Amino acid sequence: MNKPLIEMTNEELWRLFPIVLREHMPIWRENYLTEKKMIEQAVGIQNIVRMNHYGSTSVPNLIAKPTIDILVEIKDDTDIEKFISNMQSVGYIYSEQPNNPAPHMMFMKGYTPQGFKGQVFHVHVRYSGDWDELYFRDYLLAHPEIADEYGKLKMELKKKYERDRDGYTYAKTDFIGRITKLARAEMQNRYSSKIK
Repeated sequence: MNKPLIEMTNEELWRLFPIVLREHMPIWRENYLTEKKMIEQAVGIQNIVRMNHYGSTSVPNLIAKPTIDILVEIKDDTDIEKFISNMQSVGYIYSEQPNNPAPHMMFMKGYTPQGFKGQVFHVHVRYSGDWDELYFRDYLLAHPEIADEYGKLKMELKKKYERDRDGYTYAKTDFIGRITKLARAEMQNRYSSKIK
C-alpha cells in the first residue's frame, strides 16, 4: 500500500515527482481555460477579483514543467474556510503555507501516491495586490530573448536539482527577481486592484 502524500518526506516526494521539463504545448492554455471555468463554478465568481494563467506554461516557446500555475485574486470578504472546502470538493489538495498563512493559499491537483496523474495544476490564492508573477510573465512575453535565457537557465538547473524541487525553485530566485524588477519599471501600474 502506498503512503499518503501528506505523510511523505520531501525526499520521498522529490523522488516521486522529479523536475520534468517539456517543450511548450498549446493545449496548456486550453487546459487553463477549462480549469478556470471549473474553479469559478466551485468557489463562486463573486469571490474572485481576477484569475490569471502564469508561469512558464503561459509563455509560448518557453520550456516548462508541465504544471499550469494559476493566480486567483480573491475579495477581502471571501469566506476562507468555505473557499478551501470548495476547492477540495473539485479534487484539489490544500497545501498549508505556514510561512504565508491564509489568504495566501496553495492548491494542487495531479499528484497521487503513484506519481503524476493527468494535468498538474498549482493554484495560488491571495488577496489582490501581489502581482510579481504577472509582471514576470508579461516581461517574458514581451522579450523572447529573456524567455530564451530563462529556458536555458532552467535546463542547467534541472541537471543539478532534478530531485530537489526546493533547490530548483530557489536557484531561479535571483533571475526572477532581477527580471521582475525590470518588468515593474517597464510596465508601471499595469496591474491594480481594479479590474480593467
